[in-house]
Amino acid sequence: MTASKFVLGAAIAAASLLLPHHVAAQAARPAPATASFDIDIRASEAVRDLLRRHLELNRYRDVADLDDAELARLMTLAERDVRELLATLGYFTPRVLVTREPGPRPVVVIAVDTGPATVVSDVAITFEGDIATSTDADAIRQRETIRGEWLLPAGRAFTQGGWDDAKAQAQRELVLKRYLAGQIAESTADIDAPAHSARLGVRLDSGPLYRLGEMQVTGVKRYDPSLVPRLARLPPGSAYDRDQLIQAQLRLTGSGYFDSAFLLVDPQSDPSAAPVQATVGEAPLQKVVLGVGLTTDSGARASVQYIHNRVPGIGWRAVTDVNIDRKTPSAQTEWTAIPDERGWRWGALGRIERLDDDTLITHGQRLRLGRQRSEEHIERSVYLQLERATVQTQAGLPVTGLENGAGSAISANYVWTGRYFDSDTSPTRGWGVGIEFGGGFTLTGQRSPFQRTVVRGLWLRPLAQGRLQIRGEAGAVLARSAAELPATQLFRTGGDTSVRGYGLREIGVTLPGGQVVPGRYLAVGSVEWQRPIEWNGRRTAFESALFADAGAVASRVGDLRAAVGVGAGVRWMSPVGPLQADLAYGVRTHKFRLHMRVGFVF
Repeated sequence: MTASKFVLGAAIAAASLLLPHHVAAQAARPAPATASFDIDIRASEAVRDLLRRHLELNRYRDVADLDDAELARLMTLAERDVRELLATLGYFTPRVLVTREPGPRPVVVIAVDTGPATVVSDVAITFEGDIATSTDADAIRQRETIRGEWLLPAGRAFTQGGWDDAKAQAQRELVLKRYLAGQIAESTADIDAPAHSARLGVRLDSGPLYRLGEMQVTGVKRYDPSLVPRLARLPPGSAYDRDQLIQAQLRLTGSGYFDSAFLLVDPQSDPSAAPVQATVGEAPLQKVVLGVGLTTDSGARASVQYIHNRVPGIGWRAVTDVNIDRKTPSAQTEWTAIPDERGWRWGALGRIERLDDDTLITHGQRLRLGRQRSEEHIERSVYLQLERATVQTQAGLPVTGLENGAGSAISANYVWTGRYFDSDTSPTRGWGVGIEFGGGFTLTGQRSPFQRTVVRGLWLRPLAQGRLQIRGEAGAVLARSAAELPATQLFRTGGDTSVRGYGLREIGVTLPGGQVVPGRYLAVGSVEWQRPIEWNGRRTAFESALFADAGAVASRVGDLRAAVGVGAGVRWMSPVGPLQADLAYGVRTHKFRLHMRVGFVF
């Protein structure tokens, strides 16, 4: 057995007794028309499958001139072959009887009683190299992970396949982080056949700690070569981590500048400063993307996106989108510079939009200039924003009053978002927090200062049966009652991504005439239980969900009254993220509403 040695505690008996009659019997694979003999394997199903695939005796069935003496010799060899194959399943003291039944064509009968399975009694995992002596918290955690995730622990049945898998898994965990040249220095499986037990030992040599050096880039022709290391965010001196290299590749391909990216660290390089070899394939300088979609909030949607990855004169990347749908048509252009050495990048945005919530139509315009920085889990942005909103009825008449969302303002804003999920597209555990803090002055009517704060969070926790998702959001705008704040600074909620059971932005402040306008305070909460759907005892890519959502909007904190929606849904874990279909009942409106959306965004 590869990379292992077996020490038998007692000699295996040379002769075997006939098996009991209750042992299952099934013929081997169908013999060809010219077969010299047939094979009848009488054993458990797992053993039959193993012997069918690997028994050496099968090779000789097509020998036409096989005589009785040669067949007798092959039968003797077959018994030894069977015992060796059974040892790979952890059966070291089987009873094997190979006999011949006469007939027009001889039948070789192989009867097997495996006896008790060998069970792992003890596992010793030791280390040498840097990992053995390092007091770094990551090294200690890595040692604990290797031991804790060992695939063949004490009490588990021993098999050669399980032994090989356990060693391979331990080595993968070793080289996954910090120790790129790690290897198995020694492995021992000490088998006590009479006691049906196995003592396992593995010694892992981590070798030296690998730290990243400078990035060596190939494949860049039309863009600034410094773009690759700045987008990859793999600082020299950091410890090697394969997952970090994969995430860097995803950042490069997701940046829009590159269609492909491959990062490699050579184990033969200097461990103290191992160069990161980056090979990239550049995306076209300009690209047009057409799209269609469907949401229950806005209906059918069509979009056109034009991308220019290096605007002449300034070298910024420009992405211009035009979205056409019944409820929320919009046009936006966003320009961003390449990141600087600290990861900060300048950006500018211009947007116009029209929001139709079935009672009011809000036209908004927005200009933004600022800087943003993306790290492994955290995104930050600081920007100045100028915005304006006008509001009218469905008949096109202007809406009067201070709380209608019409107005203009200038503000300075800071946004911090932390994402700690196990997946960016289809998370099953983790949490996220977002904080928005801004302040400025209104520009319509009497100028008035205001301050706006929004806090939101999402928590995913696996349960014994499924997963619990808790979502919450709270917001407040502080300003004088006479301040004419634009709707983009105020709050409304309801729809696919907030409170299900209600239409898009249906929850707000209801005026005496029945019109719903935005408010200064927001509170939203949701609890959802997601459970995998099984078919024939196996988990599928579908999940069921039960949920309860609640949301409230008001102009004063004391006027907050929750609108509740409850329902059930189905999730499909598609390659691009979860596809959700929910049927929700709005307790306030006494109506059912279907909600559909795709993808995960926080």
